[in-house]
Amino acid sequence: MRDGVIFVATGQGYLELAIQAAESLRATNPGLPVDLFTDLPDAPGLDLFDDVHATQDSHTRAKLDCFARARFERVLYLDCDVLVLAPLGDLFGLADRFALSLAHDMRRCSPLIRQGHAVTTPYAFPQLNSGVMLYRNDTAMAAFFAEWKQRYVEAGIARDQVTLKDLLWESDLRFYVLPPEFNLRRVTELDAWEPLDAIPTILHSHRLLQHLRGQGARVTTFEVLRELEREALETEWASLGDEGPWRR
Repeated sequence: MRDGVIFVATGQGYLELAIQAAESLRATNPGLPVDLFTDLPDAPGLDLFDDVHATQDSHTRAKLDCFARARFERVLYLDCDVLVLAPLGDLFGLADRFALSLAHDMRRCSPLIRQGHAVTTPYAFPQLNSGVMLYRNDTAMAAFFAEWKQRYVEAGIARDQVTLKDLLWESDLRFYVLPPEFNLRRVTELDAWEPLDAIPTILHSHRLLQHLRGQGARVTTFEVLRELEREALETEWASLGDEGPWRR
């Protein structure tokens, strides 16, 4: 198979999210193969996946072990907390020119997103989000993923983006930064978009994970996400004293 999507889900909560995400993918991109890597390969409800692979480890970053195991030549990896809103179009064609494509992380003023492990990079080179990644599945990328896994383990840091930033800065890998519509982290961004700006394609919201973190009922709709983001935005600006000339 040349093109396909993979999800990696460990634990029942993430498995539920992966199923929801795969359903959105099926609805918007019928016929596109989608596989699942999970530590619960015999769980019910997995018939919508074309192939289900057992993960070799159930740690929180099991995805690092699964990238090179994908059976497709051009692979789109998606975190479980996504909804695919539109056809992916010719997105996979990027893999013919770039070994890896992924988007910038959002909170670039945050020390969390600025963090590297062994390398200090300019502000204009922040962490890149590893929740939506298109990659060419060849030996060079297998070696890249192996080094990423090794650095992640040695660093002992929970977030895999920290060592990914170091590796991308030091590597000669030819990679591409996706535009935000392919890794839409804020629904409220759409309030400012004009009709010809972009087509929202992949929504990737940590608020879809709320049911895993004891913060309330499972979030499943666009409308609930928008309201939660607006509330969080007002709370955060208020905590900063509502500073910033663009707020007035």
